[in-house]
Amino acid sequence: MGAVRRTRTEGGAIGARLWAIAIWALVGFFVLNLLAMIATVLVNSFSTRWFTTWLPAGYTGQWYAQAWDEFQLPDILIVTLEVVGAVVLISGLLGVPAAYVMARRDFPGKRAVMLLFLLPLLVPPITYGIPLATVLYQAGLAGNIWGVILANLVPTVPFVVLIMIPFIEQIDPRIEAAARVFGAGLGQMFVRVLVPLLMPGILAALLLVLVRTIAMFELTFLTAGPTSQTLVVALYYAVFAAGVRAGQSIDAMAVVYMVTTLVWLLIALRFVNPTQIVGRAKGS
Repeated sequence: MGAVRRTRTEGGAIGARLWAIAIWALVGFFVLNLLAMIATVLVNSFSTRWFTTWLPAGYTGQWYAQAWDEFQLPDILIVTLEVVGAVVLISGLLGVPAAYVMARRDFPGKRAVMLLFLLPLLVPPITYGIPLATVLYQAGLAGNIWGVILANLVPTVPFVVLIMIPFIEQIDPRIEAAARVFGAGLGQMFVRVLVPLLMPGILAALLLVLVRTIAMFELTFLTAGPTSQTLVVALYYAVFAAGVRAGQSIDAMAVVYMVTTLVWLLIALRFVNPTQIVGRAKGS
């Protein structure tokens, strides 16, 4: 009996080890392919010619200068900065108080309101993006930067609300009661007591909103005008618009997009610790 049990234990250990090896091999294959694609775009953006050889025939930086002028990258980067900054700020100002109400108050139709918050996150953006763009164009709000900002707020405000609710619920309500006993009004209590306690959650939510807004294509594409295109939409037009463009120039623009996203993330991560985000999420 002991020998049979020992054999089963050894067989289970070998199976677990093989399963772990398979998982790591799959992850490694995925990461390797991802790095290979990024490296291909990066190398091609500096190449003079690259057809059937392993490496380009030569290297140059002229494609970045050409993309900078041809695609009007300075104006596009400024528009992207304005859209992302406005969406992050407004989402925080609207989403955090709304999350507090949803976490602390019971009212008729609360579940229906929560469902409304979930819908923009569960439904693909193109599904509601077309009717949303139609309404914005009829109201004269689309085709400019404000239309892009309003369209991007539809999924980002509920996103902030759903992220902030667990952070608010883990704060002891007695802290708020104590602040009221000492004479703090609702506004003072929220700004001076809750906001400092919620700052890790707020920064985490706004970080995720920042990433979503930079990468949001559908809603921005449907509501942007000629002067209100963000970088991801401009990259799409560079690839599919009429005319002949060098592939290296398009890859140079793609590299600018990747670097811009990376810079935003690095700046945000100076203020938000990912392990702290995970720890707070588990604690809630």
